[in-house]
Amino acid sequence: MSSFSLVLATRNPHKVAEVRAILSVLDLDIRELPDQCSPVDETGATLEANALLKARAAFECSGLPSVADDTGLEVYYLLGEPGVRSARYAGENATYDDNVRKLLWAMRGVPERRRYARFRTVVAYVDDRQEITLEGKVEGKILEQPRGVNGFGYDPVFRPVGSSKSYAEMSEDEKNSVSHRAAALRKLMDFLRTMI
Repeated sequence: MSSFSLVLATRNPHKVAEVRAILSVLDLDIRELPDQCSPVDETGATLEANALLKARAAFECSGLPSVADDTGLEVYYLLGEPGVRSARYAGENATYDDNVRKLLWAMRGVPERRRYARFRTVVAYVDDRQEITLEGKVEGKILEQPRGVNGFGYDPVFRPVGSSKSYAEMSEDEKNSVSHRAAALRKLMDFLRTMI
């Protein structure tokens, strides 16, 4: 068992699996958020602020180095929306499908040449000595219809530049080699190598 434990400040099983897969090359004891830790309201005005809010709360509750992320889909035609409100785009209790439907409705009739967007993830790391944030981003386009059954969130309607597939049409390994979260986590991995 690794002597370096890391708490992931999320209860999203898809996100936990993705983070574990990407960080599996390191000798880490990756733990889920303990039951006694309460969820944090994401009240920050930016992805960075929300990631830090969650990582700080997880560290204060668990006493262990903690990692959190916040991800936003920024659609250029929609002036950066849904952005920091991506998970709540269609309302506070919106499902993934609700958010995708609202996005496709907002983009109805928009020609392909104007459907550019980017996914951006900010990862925050907090321990008793430091706080850092790292960013990963991927440019792409919003599809007119969902494609694929893998992934979660906006994956079925986001096709990264240079790929013929939506994120939801990719295998886990394919997505983890190109995704915004993977890009941010690779930077985190380089940072963690200096710690363990």
